[in-house]
Amino acid sequence: MAGGNAIRGSRVGAGPMGEAERGDTAPRRRVSYWCANKHETQPSFAFDPASEVPETWDCPRCGLPAGQDQANPPQAPKTEPYKTHLAYVKERRSPSDGEAILEAALAKHRAKRGV
Repeated sequence: MAGGNAIRGSRVGAGPMGEAERGDTAPRRRVSYWCANKHETQPSFAFDPASEVPETWDCPRCGLPAGQDQANPPQAPKTEPYKTHLAYVKERRSPSDGEAILEAALAKHRAKRGV
């Protein structure tokens, strides 16, 4: 078989021949979710009494959270702007606390230098 193709007559990605060899698929149910932009998405879930359907689902079109109530979709989460390390320090300390810490550090530094 010089130069022949060993998998002749088969296409790439071909699997077993149909449902009979793979078995039946599990029963599924589709659930509708709507986001604040009125996009509808319908993911499918197993139709099993033990399985739970999530209350919210991320919209694949805009990324906002989507809920099952079309009239009242969940609101977009509030995003806080990026804060620097100094902004977090200022939240924890008052200006007078900062002055006291600075004076203590300067006094310690002066004591080391002998000034």
